[in-house]
Amino acid sequence: MTEPCDLSAVAARALIGAKKLSARELLESCIRRMDAIDPAVNAMVARDDDKARKDAAKADEATARGDALGPLHGLPIGIKDLENVAGLRTTYGSALYRDFVPKEDQLIVSSVRKAGAIIAGKTNTPEWGAGANTRNAVYGATGNPFDASKSAAGSSGGSGVVLATNMVPLATGSDTGGSLRNPAAFNGIVGFRPTPGLVPSEKRQLGWSPLPVLGPMARNLPDLCLLLSTMVSDAAADPLATTIHGKTVRRPEDFARPDAIDLASLKVALTPDFGFAPTERLIRDTFSDKTKAFSHLFRAAEEATPDCEGTDEVFEILRASNFLAAHLDKVRDTPDMVGPNVRANVEEGLRYSALDVTRAMKQQTVIYQRWQRFFEDYDVILSPAVTLSPRPWTELFPSEIDGKATRTYFHWLAAAYAVTIVGHPAISLPVGLDRNGMPFGLQIVGPRGGDAKVLAVAAALEAALAGDPLTARPVPDLAKLAQARPISESPNFIGFA
Repeated sequence: MTEPCDLSAVAARALIGAKKLSARELLESCIRRMDAIDPAVNAMVARDDDKARKDAAKADEATARGDALGPLHGLPIGIKDLENVAGLRTTYGSALYRDFVPKEDQLIVSSVRKAGAIIAGKTNTPEWGAGANTRNAVYGATGNPFDASKSAAGSSGGSGVVLATNMVPLATGSDTGGSLRNPAAFNGIVGFRPTPGLVPSEKRQLGWSPLPVLGPMARNLPDLCLLLSTMVSDAAADPLATTIHGKTVRRPEDFARPDAIDLASLKVALTPDFGFAPTERLIRDTFSDKTKAFSHLFRAAEEATPDCEGTDEVFEILRASNFLAAHLDKVRDTPDMVGPNVRANVEEGLRYSALDVTRAMKQQTVIYQRWQRFFEDYDVILSPAVTLSPRPWTELFPSEIDGKATRTYFHWLAAAYAVTIVGHPAISLPVGLDRNGMPFGLQIVGPRGGDAKVLAVAAALEAALAGDPLTARPVPDLAKLAQARPISESPNFIGFA
């Protein structure tokens, strides 16, 4: 440790509770790190340091009084810029909301505040979370901390970067086509897509759609579980939330720390592509190298995949329906203020008929049932989290992979959205570097409702792999980033992604 901001969330919280570290000391360390590093990567895009300092002072006063302290007491957190924070500029990466300041916190924000977290700022995102290259017309591009000329992925790209560079110990994210998992993979941190409803959201336009979820991001599993436990709750505004007729079926305390699990008891399936995802050869080879290094830890590790036939079409249609619900008015009324990704999805949605949507929902059910049969034989699935290694952020989206054209601007996320459409929990765990010297993310997919199992397997693997440079979590060169030229000086810095 060179600074308090380099502490894990669990360690920092323990020191704060023991009165060996103050919330103010931790916050000031995080502010110094943001000031030093953020110009190179542009990840923490809206800050109110004065408000954060006042909140840290109040946290220290509560500690001094001997008050009961929340699980996140005194811990700075980054909030994705799709999530409303009262009194702090919240743009959604959209020029339409360039100067918007919400009056109320979104539920997930109020939950982490109630748990004692101190909001350090907003993290960058592509416009309305559309696409997995974090770049927009308000704040510009976010660079990868391992190579600032390359993409940080998205849409929770800013959150991935602030964690990888230790600007804050915790951050929030959201995920439809992999937006918690993709930036975790590209930036060498942990991102968890929970079962829909485990972390409630009052903002989904289609309340019964399981595609978009909110979730936690952190540098390691214990930190991620600590944050997740403060997000889990019931919320009547979310029809997918975690209680049924007043009976809690999943409790916050169930996720506060990873369960112990014996990896040697597990039978795992290994797949580089789920049988359909356009995965580049470099990632296939990296996945093979990594899994060969630790497959012996399991009772059995076999090459296998559930039948995902029809996944591309199902995701395209159901995703477009969500975009129609959320953004049709914007595209109709202010088309010049909306970027190409959002416009493309709205226009696509308008081309579909009720019969198309019905067909997609029927096929989604078929695929889901195939997955349930598959999990009768396997405990978890392991795959690459993303189909390719990070590319330059100047690229709007990967139009080809190994010379073959992609179907859509989000087709390269197929390894993630294969999981999205069936609603299973999944995590991206950093496992060393790929053959390009960039972080590699291992996706761990659990059975239906198996959130705790996914977290347990990830924690056990994290611990087992930490001692080997081939598989340990990679760390960016912060000294190099501190000396790098500001990313804002790069050509094409401002733009839609």
